[in-house]
Amino acid sequence: MTAPARFIDIHALQTIPFANLNRDDTNSVKTVQYGNTLRTRVSSQSWKRAMRTRFQERIGDAALRTRRIGERVTRELQERGWPSELAQRAGGHVAAGSSIKFELAKNREDPKQIVPNKVLTNAMVYVPQAAVAELADLAEEKRTALEGAKDIKKPSDKSVLPNDRIETVLRSRNGVINLFGRMLAEIDDAGVDGAVQVAHALTTHATDVELDYFSAVDDITDAWDDATGSGHMGHAEFSAGTFYRYATVDLRDLTTNIGDDPQAASELVSAFLSSFIESLPQAKKNSTAPHTIPGLVHVAVRSDRPLSYAAAFEEPVRAADTGGFAARSVTTLDTYAEAANKLLGTGRILTSGWAGLDPKDLTGLGRRHDSFDALIGHALDTALGDGGAEAAA
Repeated sequence: MTAPARFIDIHALQTIPFANLNRDDTNSVKTVQYGNTLRTRVSSQSWKRAMRTRFQERIGDAALRTRRIGERVTRELQERGWPSELAQRAGGHVAAGSSIKFELAKNREDPKQIVPNKVLTNAMVYVPQAAVAELADLAEEKRTALEGAKDIKKPSDKSVLPNDRIETVLRSRNGVINLFGRMLAEIDDAGVDGAVQVAHALTTHATDVELDYFSAVDDITDAWDDATGSGHMGHAEFSAGTFYRYATVDLRDLTTNIGDDPQAASELVSAFLSSFIESLPQAKKNSTAPHTIPGLVHVAVRSDRPLSYAAAFEEPVRAADTGGFAARSVTTLDTYAEAANKLLGTGRILTSGWAGLDPKDLTGLGRRHDSFDALIGHALDTALGDGGAEAAA
């Protein structure tokens, strides 16, 4: 009997032109020393947020991650016609009504003063977008109590709203949370183990960070020609290169989260794989427009364990004689995949395939597909179709 599908691995090689997709706290390009060579890096958190945003668009459902859930409920109540002062009090009581500790926001004009009812939870809640309406409905139900309640003015103030009802809403989940997971230790049983693991993206080769000096023209000065110099000067860091990207979906963990529903699992995984391919972090997009697509995507359905091919690039790829890293990165990945899978045993791979711009065959990456959609569809048919439905068990 063929072993059931457990993991769907997705690998991509993507060339990014002059850009800074992910900056650190000093606005510098993120890097990593790998194979004793400096590489450009994009953090998994950065690219995962881009994936999540794209994923939400594809499935037509969204999740909200915020410390300002009370303010969001306040706005919902105002849109329903509540008086502003009562809506603000209700939002404060909603945010103060769970087991999550909180603080009061400071007045922007006078930071020594707090703003009553403007509650910031110490931990970010992560809930389906629909939770906002559910919390507002609870406020509607308890409106009389809120009208007679005191404002929330300090962290020790208690909410008049029922703690258990609020926390039930904060425990709710949707496809986004079931796939990506949720950390919320402050509320019992609110944590969700994510079914997706995403690696940091890094260039397959050594990179140099380039400093870009820029200036901005003052239009009045330019028109009048009565002074010299620019209106503003500055500098920013950028780099370019071919990135190796990797993620895996644990089908067993996903089934734990959503139940034994292969159709729902297929829809979520399909949307995630497409979002992995199509997403791009948005930092400095207006000044760089680095909107490329992966030149190669490889998907493997495995019965044993995830397998990243990042080790293929521990020795940095060298540029071709005519320049360029993309083609040699593809060859390196193909060679490594064939060797690694032979070493582990190819019986663990239920199917593998690839789609990309390269015209030549890549035997280590499995069957070639004409499009990314065809590649994803074939993988899902194997993993969650008649032959892989028992993977959820």
